[in-house]
Amino acid sequence: MKNLYPQIYNLSNLLCAWRKARKGKTKKQYVIEFEKDIIINLLQLQAELIDQIYKPKPLKTFILRDPKTRIISKSDFRDRVIHHAIVRIIEPIFDKSFIYDSCANRKKKGTLFAIKRFDIFKRKVTNSLKCEAFCLKCDIRHYFKEVDHKILLSILKRKIKDKKTIWLIIQILKNQVNSRKRTGKHVYRKGMPLGNLTSQFFANVYLDELDFFIKHKLKAKYYIRYVDDFIILHKSKQQLKIWQSQIINFLKHALNLKLHPDKSKIISLSKGIDFVGFRNFYYFKLLRRRNIRKMKSKIDDYKKGLFFEESLKEIFQGWKAYTKWANSYKLSQKIQFKLFASLLFC
Repeated sequence: MKNLYPQIYNLSNLLCAWRKARKGKTKKQYVIEFEKDIIINLLQLQAELIDQIYKPKPLKTFILRDPKTRIISKSDFRDRVIHHAIVRIIEPIFDKSFIYDSCANRKKKGTLFAIKRFDIFKRKVTNSLKCEAFCLKCDIRHYFKEVDHKILLSILKRKIKDKKTIWLIIQILKNQVNSRKRTGKHVYRKGMPLGNLTSQFFANVYLDELDFFIKHKLKAKYYIRYVDDFIILHKSKQQLKIWQSQIINFLKHALNLKLHPDKSKIISLSKGIDFVGFRNFYYFKLLRRRNIRKMKSKIDDYKKGLFFEESLKEIFQGWKAYTKWANSYKLSQKIQFKLFASLLFC
């Protein structure tokens, strides 16, 4: 696609991007400061894009333990507006070619969509739960840290012929450097920061190559991917072993990635498959233990005065809606009792 760049810096697109970036954050001080001179700030961003002098501000990095320890890199609010402006224009170009069962960070998709598809595939591969079947469950090792910028840009350039749009994407990618490799006169970087909207989108673009390989080269019928976590269901354990070897080879040579050695294995469906927050068995599903611990820790944080009552209620309502997809009524009631006791006595 050519002439995308003017669409990105178009003022109406920047206005829409600003509204997206501020959603759920209108009380944040950095949003309030940006909006004191909203028109001037958006026009300034537009001018920087037109003149190609835009440069992202340094990322603010912090550690999140929720419960897994992750390093989150937070972009300045003005840069988040740019991220939304880019994704609004280029996402439709790529999304229409993504496979149906790529579930993360896409409209009308998500964890519940992934779990519904898992249930459908589980029934099909087991002939309505009458036969044994197996699951190849894989996780890509240090995925966001290992995305190769050279490979990512070559994938993007297949559909984006606008050099200025590529220039802007490079500015975003250069703002996070995990490691470098030198090829001839050029230095190519690896890694994308967790927390950026563009990182989430580019993650899907990058692994769309894997999706195509598994669906169209290996002809795997029952395949689902959620970010870097993916599963394939099949009646034959031996067939899954063959595919696993082929996937390892493809990731190494095509995308410069590796499977996580401890989190990638072939499991019988009867033993339960840990996928998108649930432990999925033949006839029922349970919540992951860490999801239960996470909700309990939120209640404990409220007792310590770390956030307000309304915030806790909102978190619990979201968690309760999520738990409805598991066989966890008694557990949900137990957590709800713990919540009410905390609200009553704190």
